[in-house]
Amino acid sequence: MKYLIVIAHPDDEVLGAGATIGKLTQAGHQAAVCVLSGKAEARANRPSDEELTEDIHKSMRIIGISRSYIGDFPNIKLNTVEHLQLVQFIEQAITDFRPDVVITHHPADSNNDHLHTSMACQEAIRIFQRQPDGSEIRELWYMEVPSATDWNVNPSMNRFEPDVFVEVGKDGVAKKLEALAEYVGVQRPYPHPRSSESIEALALYRGSQANCNYAEAFQTAFRRITF
Repeated sequence: MKYLIVIAHPDDEVLGAGATIGKLTQAGHQAAVCVLSGKAEARANRPSDEELTEDIHKSMRIIGISRSYIGDFPNIKLNTVEHLQLVQFIEQAITDFRPDVVITHHPADSNNDHLHTSMACQEAIRIFQRQPDGSEIRELWYMEVPSATDWNVNPSMNRFEPDVFVEVGKDGVAKKLEALAEYVGVQRPYPHPRSSESIEALALYRGSQANCNYAEAFQTAFRRITF
């Protein structure tokens, strides 16, 4: 199976699905990441372009990501980019990698870039309806990103409701934290939701929901079954 993780910023792939990606690639599956705002210009304590690029690739190697598609759309300004441009960038990644499963942000995330990434991804996975030889996606999952998905304070939007739990074990959480540590300034001291303690606690809680040993949780948005 091939998994494509479509994200707004570098580090979102680890925060939302790092342990899952590590387990999948360890089991022989392939994973790629499509990042819309690869430069993350608005990030506090951001390293230089060269250092950030190195951080991205070092982190991805730790969890076994084999391919990346890095865009340069403006950070915290994806709402200013034409929707079609975002869709087409994601479509190019889908066409090249031909994934079976796409994982992206939940559309109710508090981060505005996450919302626009999710909306563009929802459109991009329909590429098989627009192009005769387009990649036919089997599934679309939403992931939860600490400090964004948990901060859904708009009561008019549906909250993240997980229905897929991937058992990752404590070793999977350790691998996730190792990959996240490659991104300078992303982790914060406890009780911040991006602290190592909070990340491990969330995995412990999601595991307890599904009666397994630590887990990352996802919400299925689309699933296609063929025989």
